[in-house]
Amino acid sequence: MKKIQISQTLKNIIVIVVIAVVFFFVGKVWPSGEEPTAITSDLLSQQIQGISELASVEYNYTNMGKYENQATFYGWKVPFTTKSFILSYDGQIKAGIDMSLVEVNVHGQNIDITIPQAKILSHEIDEKSIEVFDETKNIFNQISITDYNQFAIDQKKSMESKAQEKGLLEEAQNKAKEIIQTFVESMYSSSDDYKIEIKVAES
Repeated sequence: MKKIQISQTLKNIIVIVVIAVVFFFVGKVWPSGEEPTAITSDLLSQQIQGISELASVEYNYTNMGKYENQATFYGWKVPFTTKSFILSYDGQIKAGIDMSLVEVNVHGQNIDITIPQAKILSHEIDEKSIEVFDETKNIFNQISITDYNQFAIDQKKSMESKAQEKGLLEEAQNKAKEIIQTFVESMYSSSDDYKIEIKVAES
């Protein structure tokens, strides 16, 4: 198999583009011939809250679960009406923080940032990955699309609980702190003169 090689001309173009992008963002923070923009609570709040949601951690998993149901009559289970199926599927959980709730207070050389507690922002099951095993064909209690939907809801809750038990939200919280710290430092070169403190709001 032939190795793909990048020509010297293409390398030069990439370097030029990267330099141009860097100068563009630097120019936004430090307009030509002007002093760097002063850090204020309002300005920094707008820049941080403009990110909307920060998904700092992704949790990818593969799971298999079983659904089982039996028809009942006045609380009694009806014999020979059990329906069941087993599903395997892939899913992805994203956790992070709502950036619109971040509070910034700049006083003197101190930047105090309060962020909300991390939460699950989204949870999706890849429909293409779903495989069905041991599906029963019970004419007295047939499997319906409602059964599959309820199974998906129950499985999502179960997987979210497992992910949280494994420290998903704690990891998302710590990553969010690191990202915001890096973001503030990258926006202002003068942030080296500031003391940045990031804390988590109480529930």
